[in-house]
Amino acid sequence: MAAALYMDAVIRPNRSLSPTGTAVVLGVVVAFNLMVAVFLLVLGAPPVLPFLGLDVLAVWLALRASNRALSRSERVRVTAEAITVSREDAKGAHVVWTSPTAFTRVDLDQPGEHESRVRLFMSRRRLTLARALSPDERVAFARALERAIKAARAERWS
Repeated sequence: MAAALYMDAVIRPNRSLSPTGTAVVLGVVVAFNLMVAVFLLVLGAPPVLPFLGLDVLAVWLALRASNRALSRSERVRVTAEAITVSREDAKGAHVVWTSPTAFTRVDLDQPGEHESRVRLFMSRRRLTLARALSPDERVAFARALERAIKAARAERWS
């Protein structure tokens, strides 16, 4: 018999640009830099042209890093026996936290503030969760996680 899941949450960063939007932004930057390059060539200032190419390269690298960060996710599963947190990236998933539900607690530092943190504690171990969420979403997630742990404990001890 499969264990009952009290929470199975997947947390992913918000997507700011679609792949098409990324291509459009990069196209606009390239077009603008080409217009500036032509203008500088007419004025007789060719030493500036390599810096325009570096500008395009920097924007491309920043957009690529942003898209790579979007492939990351965090999965939180709560059963009567254990709480498991796994983090995934483009290379695959790996478990970073497993602890018994009975001995794990949730802590919310600075609720509602921008630097608020949702943390799992067990003994001296701790793990920060839900960094991709907004402060209000972190508060809601912490409350939902506390309710899930409380329900899992109730099943275990009933």
